[in-house]
Amino acid sequence: MPKITPDPATHAFADITASDRSLRSFLHGLPGVDAVGLEARAASLGTRSIKTTAKAYAIDLAISMIDLTTLEGADTPGKVRSLAAKALRPDPTDRTAPTTAALCVYPDMAATAVAALAGSGVKVASVATAFPAGRASLSVKLADTRDAVAAGADEIDMVIDRGAFLAGHYLKVYEEIRAVKEAAGAARLKVIFETGELSTYDNIRRASWLGMIAGADFIKTSTGKVGVNATPANTLLMLEAVRDFRERTGVQIGVKPAGGIRTSKDAIKFLVLVNETAGEDWLDNHWFRFGASSLLNDLLMQRQKLSTGRYSGPDYVTVD
Repeated sequence: MPKITPDPATHAFADITASDRSLRSFLHGLPGVDAVGLEARAASLGTRSIKTTAKAYAIDLAISMIDLTTLEGADTPGKVRSLAAKALRPDPTDRTAPTTAALCVYPDMAATAVAALAGSGVKVASVATAFPAGRASLSVKLADTRDAVAAGADEIDMVIDRGAFLAGHYLKVYEEIRAVKEAAGAARLKVIFETGELSTYDNIRRASWLGMIAGADFIKTSTGKVGVNATPANTLLMLEAVRDFRERTGVQIGVKPAGGIRTSKDAIKFLVLVNETAGEDWLDNHWFRFGASSLLNDLLMQRQKLSTGRYSGPDYVTVD
């Protein structure tokens, strides 16, 4: 196991992470989640109506928060360069459209993305740790991470070992996150829980705290590769966790819902969740991201409609 560099958050929980028993005691001592109340609040916030100037601001904010993503076996350098061009200029007809936050690719495509985005400020995010299943030895996961960082990735999106987590081996999950954090170096680390496989809201709350204690820079809902991905309820729960974590430690952690967010209406609902739960400090792409591919096109169509009064349709935005 590589040497782990302490940070303020992990140091604050040193006693808790001293053993599997103490970590389990802490995580299972967290307040239970009122599922009915959580879902009702998420649904209620989703009914908020955003109009005119506020809507235009929300659409541009959402564009600036997108991790434009391609994670397919058929990815090619040409596709990555095409998406990089879209990340840099989402609407070629309107230079006022903001750039996306990042381009997210597999490690073997990171160097291509880095070259295409050089000097732009758009980050390169790379999935790692045997994404999406995470079924590999720690040495393989660390090599995967180091390869992505060596290729120039600014951010690493890792998956936790859901089997270990569900079996209650929390210290193993904690130690793997810490090891990947060390391997990632200066790259920001997003820790993916695959909430659709964690079964309960209580598990999502526990995973959120476990990831934050281990040094995650972001906690992320999903890989986008399973049936249930980001939902308003599971994202609300994670936003509560980062808010409470900052109140306890002074350390701010980002949140990234991913998978299934496809429309401007969906994105604005999530922004309302952020504002009403974590607060305005998280309404910035340094602290909140959307993991998406098709979402950008709908945001651009809505943006064009607000600008021209006409709904132009998908033929008037670039193909991913």
